[in-house]
Amino acid sequence: MFNGFYSNKRVLVTGHTGFKGSWAALWLANLGARVWGFSLPAPTDPNLHQVISAGTFETQVEGDIRDYPMLLAALDQARPDLVLHMAAQPLVRRSYAEPIETLQTNVIGTAHLLEAVRALGLGCPVVVVTSDKCYENREWEFAYRENDPLGGHDVYSMSKAATELVAQSWHRSFFVSDPRLGPVATVRAGNVIGGGDYAVDRIVPDCVRALIAGKPILVRNPAAVRPWQHVLECLSGYLWLGARLGAEGKNSPLATAFNFGPGAASRQPVKRLVEEVLDVWPGRWVDGSSAASPHEATLLSLAIDKAAALLNWHPVWDFHRAIRETITWYHQRHALNNGDMLGFTRRQIDLYAESARAKGLPWAQ
Repeated sequence: MFNGFYSNKRVLVTGHTGFKGSWAALWLANLGARVWGFSLPAPTDPNLHQVISAGTFETQVEGDIRDYPMLLAALDQARPDLVLHMAAQPLVRRSYAEPIETLQTNVIGTAHLLEAVRALGLGCPVVVVTSDKCYENREWEFAYRENDPLGGHDVYSMSKAATELVAQSWHRSFFVSDPRLGPVATVRAGNVIGGGDYAVDRIVPDCVRALIAGKPILVRNPAAVRPWQHVLECLSGYLWLGARLGAEGKNSPLATAFNFGPGAASRQPVKRLVEEVLDVWPGRWVDGSSAASPHEATLLSLAIDKAAALLNWHPVWDFHRAIRETITWYHQRHALNNGDMLGFTRRQIDLYAESARAKGLPWAQ
C-alpha cells in the first residue's frame, strides 16, 4: 500500500500516545516503517497506546513539544524520512479551562518542530495535522474549502488556525528557499471517531463510559451537525499525502493544505450518531443541552474535492460502518474482554484497506 513508500522508512510521529497517533503508529509499523514516537504520556487511562505499544515502536521518547531542546535532540536521533506531527491539545472545552497551555502546545509546539527540522537540515517531508475547526465558521450549509478564511471563536479553534499560519509561514520563509529541506503540508479532518479514544467531552467516549457503567448517555448538544469519519479515513489521507510528498520531493505541488473529510451523507447530528451507537451496544440517552455551556459550533463540514482531484483520495466507510466498527472495538475490549485487542485493531486496519482496495483507490493497491 501507499506505493510501498513506508517500507523500512524512519517515521517520527509526534503525539504517538494519543488516539490518532496510536492508530497512525500501528498502521505505519504494519507497513514496515521504523516508527519513532515523541509525546507526553498517554492522556487517559485506559488508552489505545497501551494496546498497540508492544512491537510497534523502534524508539519512544517521553517529552513535551514545548521543550525545544528535547525535541531537537529527539529529531537528531531519529533523522526521519517523514515527520507526522500530531502532538496537540485536542479538546475544545479544555481550551476554555487551559487557554495558554492550548496556545503554547498547538502553536508554539508546531513552530518548535519546524524550527528543529530546519536547524538540523532534515530533508524529509513534514505533515502537520490541524483540524476542521481551523476555519472561520459561519454556521452555513456550504462545506469549507482549503482556501476559505481561517479563524476560530474558541481558543482551540483559533490555535488550529494559528498552527496553519505557522506551518505556512515557516514553509514559505525557510523551507522553500533552503535546498536541504523538504516540503511541508497541512491536513484537516472532520470529527474523527474510532476505537481507543477515551478523551473527556467527546461524544463517543462519553457514550462508552456511560454504557460500561450502565448509565444513560448525557448528550449536551444533540442537534449539532458534524462530519463524522472513522480515524482510518483521515489517516489514509495523511499517509498517502506523505508518501506522495516523499516520492515527489522538494518541489511537489502537493505541499499545501488538504481536507480529508467524509462524504456528505456522514454529516449528521449528534443525536443520530448516539442512536447508531445504541444499535450496536444497547442503552439509552438523555438530552443534557444547556444554555450555560461554552460555545461550540453547531454546523461544520469539509469539502474534499481537492484531495479527490490531486490525490484520487476518497472516503471508504460510510457513517453507519464507521460507527459500527468503532463501537464494536469498545464492545470487544470492555464488554467481551477480548484478550487480543492488538490483533483486533490490526484486523480493523486490514478490513479498511480491503474496502479501499475494492473501491479501486490507488493508495490501497
